[in-house]
Amino acid sequence: MAPVSRLSGRTLAALLPDLRTLPGPVYSALGDAVTALVLDGRIATETRLPSERELAVALQVSRATVTAAYDALRGDGFLASRTGSGSFVTVPAGSVPRPSLSRWTMAGAGPADVIDLSCAALPAPPGLLEVAVAAAARSITPHTVDDGYAPAGLPALRAAVAERFTARGVATGPDQVLITNGALHGWDLLLRLLVGPGDRVLTELPTYPGALDAIRGNGARVVPVPMAAGGGWQVDQLQATLRQTSPRLAYLTPDFHNPTGALIPESDRRDVLRVARQTGTTVVVDESFVNLGFCPPERATAAIDSSVISIGSLSKPIWGGLRIGWLRASVDLVHRLAALRAGIDMAGPVLDQLVATELFGKLDEITAARLSELRPQRDALVAALARELPEWQVAVPQGGLSLWAELDAPLSTPLTLLAAQAGVIVVPGSRFGVDGTLERFLRLPFSLPAPRLDDAVRRLAGVWAGIDRAGIGTRQLVVA
Repeated sequence: MAPVSRLSGRTLAALLPDLRTLPGPVYSALGDAVTALVLDGRIATETRLPSERELAVALQVSRATVTAAYDALRGDGFLASRTGSGSFVTVPAGSVPRPSLSRWTMAGAGPADVIDLSCAALPAPPGLLEVAVAAAARSITPHTVDDGYAPAGLPALRAAVAERFTARGVATGPDQVLITNGALHGWDLLLRLLVGPGDRVLTELPTYPGALDAIRGNGARVVPVPMAAGGGWQVDQLQATLRQTSPRLAYLTPDFHNPTGALIPESDRRDVLRVARQTGTTVVVDESFVNLGFCPPERATAAIDSSVISIGSLSKPIWGGLRIGWLRASVDLVHRLAALRAGIDMAGPVLDQLVATELFGKLDEITAARLSELRPQRDALVAALARELPEWQVAVPQGGLSLWAELDAPLSTPLTLLAAQAGVIVVPGSRFGVDGTLERFLRLPFSLPAPRLDDAVRRLAGVWAGIDRAGIGTRQLVVA
């Protein structure tokens, strides 16, 4: 369980959407908004909420409004009060954890036919893993004669990862590679080793929510820099923020960015890396989507600057259930990370690494097949949005597994609440930012078959048509 933390009234108020945009009485809207934050994982269980008086002041509502909302949350099982300690977030008995950004769902909630667009990930290619697992099982015997702990990873897999980096123009030896349990594991290890409480970490805005959670979980401060309106970096703003804040780390996704799908040109990468060197900022590049591009790739970022740390995984091109990732860095840093990792989870599973080694030689073939399926699904989603929701602005992603839609009103959270009742699970834009921003945006993965995407968009359009956008800003926030 995560350590117990406390949200101040001001922090919770920043996470909440404009309550005037939500349906129903104000206390009900407040309760629904807190519920959405819990279900989406934006408020962790066991977090202590602010007192009723503190939150009322922060929201500029009556204390009776907050009291009624807290009472409703307790009645629904989302809040537990402990004498002398306050009120803590929980989830009701029967809640079902989701393997996605929408962390929880209520058992039996919504229609039976649910379309889950909360996770940008793919099922495993049919038959592929079965063959690889069988081959790995045949090759495991030599590894069973010792203790099985290899904190840096199996030598054969480290060599396979290094060879792939070298083929991309980044000369790499096996001793520069650390095998991890996914890209996020590598990012968390870097944070544990390289940042301290209060250190600044620069990110794009929007960015991968798991990366934000890891930054906060390690006690660092997020320094977000907005992406350009049409996708891509605002290079001048990134450079200025680097100079003004001198962050310890920068977490960037220039290759088919999550969630926008943008591909950053080499010239922009070079300009940002130049300033990062000047400010002493270590740049970490997440390459989780680098193999899922609909256009020719850019030069690898680590080929531009050898000090760049690269992280990646097999989760997106192959399967999220195969928890194999990697980190490329200097030999010294890899050694230090392996020593740290040995005290956390000892090492990665040998059988999974053998499976990954079997698959690595087929990675280009696998991703080519993936892209042949994803391109028509992306086009179908873009076409459905243009047809059903023409008022939304959508940039066609250059790669990845999702697109980033700009709504014509800042109602992303209300939309997700009502969409769940219509059988569509989506994650609000604010999950990809900090302090409740990005309410005008919605991430929509195109990882499902085209007919399901068409159906999902039709349902979203029906919900969107029923949301009152005319009265935003006119609703009173105080109840007697």
